[in-house]
Amino acid sequence: MVKIVDVRINGRGGQGAVTASRLLAEAAILEGQYVHAFPNFGPERAGAPVTSFSRICSEPFTEKTEVYNPDIVVVIDSSLLGEVQVVEGLKLGGTIICNYEGKIESLKYYFEEVDSKIYKISGTRIAREELGINKPNMVMLGALLKVAPVVKLESLIKVTKERFKGVIGEKNAKAMKRAYNEVEL
Repeated sequence: MVKIVDVRINGRGGQGAVTASRLLAEAAILEGQYVHAFPNFGPERAGAPVTSFSRICSEPFTEKTEVYNPDIVVVIDSSLLGEVQVVEGLKLGGTIICNYEGKIESLKYYFEEVDSKIYKISGTRIAREELGINKPNMVMLGALLKVAPVVKLESLIKVTKERFKGVIGEKNAKAMKRAYNEVEL
């Protein structure tokens, strides 16, 4: 049976959720995997909830639907907790990676009814310290790859540096590596 890994990224308009899902897919393609990556949003403005998806598989697949039952949920903006059903449809035993500044125990409160592995990373802090802006999308991908290695960190860094040339690419690579090392259970 073909194993497809579905990733749903929840964020707000302007935080880079769409870019994150596309770069994750590009890294998978670089490794010879098959992918679909697409956003789900309407005419919202910056700051409105946005969802983006990456579907990754080692073999060709024909499923071309929205991701309704993700294996992994990434939450770029913790202000979505309680506002949006970020874990809706998450598979039993799935993985949640959340940009969250508080203690892991406080984060688990939001997911009491969910059978999942919960990880947190101070993505906003890392983004501000490494990039100089509050854009933690790539930080969150670094954390994702530590807990669910759907692609190699090196592949993600390569496609990120191709997309963001020069200093911006280098800063994003450093931020992803840092998140990879700092993600908490």
